[in-house]
Amino acid sequence: MGKGMSTETRSSPDKRVPEPVELQRPWRIMDSGKDELLDFVREFKPSAEVLRILLYGPTGAGKSSFINSVQRLLLGRNAMSALENSNLTGTTFTKTLNIHKVKKGSDQSYPLEIVDIMGIEISEGGIKKEDIIQALEGHISDGYVFNSHTSIKKDDPKYKKEPTLCDKAHCLVCILPADTVSRMEDHICKVKEIREHASLLGIPQVIVMTKVDKACELVSKDLKKIYYSKKIKEKVVKCSNTVGIPLNAIYPVQNYSESITQDPDTDMLILTAMRDILNFFQ
Repeated sequence: MGKGMSTETRSSPDKRVPEPVELQRPWRIMDSGKDELLDFVREFKPSAEVLRILLYGPTGAGKSSFINSVQRLLLGRNAMSALENSNLTGTTFTKTLNIHKVKKGSDQSYPLEIVDIMGIEISEGGIKKEDIIQALEGHISDGYVFNSHTSIKKDDPKYKKEPTLCDKAHCLVCILPADTVSRMEDHICKVKEIREHASLLGIPQVIVMTKVDKACELVSKDLKKIYYSKKIKEKVVKCSNTVGIPLNAIYPVQNYSESITQDPDTDMLILTAMRDILNFFQ
């Protein structure tokens, strides 16, 4: 052996095999076709006069976009029921409590209402926890303008002292963005507080996880791969562990925020979420 050559065996470079982003088997199975799901939602008849769903969640999570996506899907055309903001300003766009009747056509509605409220913010700019609870219990009327500094007063004209069954929320839906959910610890604390109060009232709760295309490149390229995505599954498990909602009550979806034409894969995810939301109420 030549002078100066080490007798130690040189170690080979560390060649780690990257973990697969696509699972071999789906972590969730789609159990129905689009037509079956669409018929179920369209023909749903609640035991009450109307089923009221309250949406809440962080600013920019896609609450208004989800409402428009549901309305668009049921109408079969582009629709704008809830006003949306395309600017990522970090502040909430929805300032009032808006009760959206889900329309069948120009003069008919489904027995279904979706309530949109001001977003949760870490700073003092968002909705008060007390106002979400008051909305949940049916004390706040349509059109009330939220105040980020103080919750609604009982002498406010928009305060309902004796809400009816139809005024109260029958299902609570938390909208969380998949792309940033891992960095939302402060928001999640507020979400858990609302969830605990809803649990005391016996109100069913689900999570709709939006922006899946921004959270996973595999899904961004092909939405059909959503239940094969390891990253999306990890996001769902993270939500379940931190918020306390079971895995089978968390629904990853992609809202109609860009496309102006119908997409069957987008429809399937939204319809699956809506079907189970309606089933949880019964």
